[in-house]
Amino acid sequence: MKEVNPRRAGARLQPISLAHAVPILLLFALLCCAHIARAAAWHGLEPLKSRRADVERELGKPLTDAPSAGGALHFKVAGGTVTVTFVSAKFVETKKLAPEYEGTVLEVVLQHENAPDTPDSLGLTKNDDFQRDASGTVAVYRNLKDGISYTFINGHLRTTRYAPAAEQLLHAQRGTPE
Repeated sequence: MKEVNPRRAGARLQPISLAHAVPILLLFALLCCAHIARAAAWHGLEPLKSRRADVERELGKPLTDAPSAGGALHFKVAGGTVTVTFVSAKFVETKKLAPEYEGTVLEVVLQHENAPDTPDSLGLTKNDDFQRDASGTVAVYRNLKDGISYTFINGHLRTTRYAPAAEQLLHAQRGTPE
């Protein structure tokens, strides 16, 4: 025969007091509405987060050990090349960023050699998050919220850029955590 716990036998749920309900509801609403500002990442490399060591760990040695005059590193990858630029002291000063952002990835640019992707195959033509700018045979789809843009020439993908998301850059300027 099953034993009954005397404390639970007549137990009923007690109503929660208003003093407890309001903070719980506020916390729930805050968690539901919280949005973390993050840029789109490529191969785990995220603007304003990743550093040179992360880039080299992911992509290997750059084509040349010394960065270019603009501070960029170039890598050969399957399907094209990757150029990674880093936040400079001048950029930190100009954009009024916190000093710890110096040396982080500013932008990752993929130059595609023969990518078969089109705006339709990537779902960009029906995605309202992307703004389309076109001139002649060149079309650029930008999503500033996520910091990603695609450039198509004659309908085929040629360049993909990963940059800081708009909100992420604002947090970096304010010095507030994301």
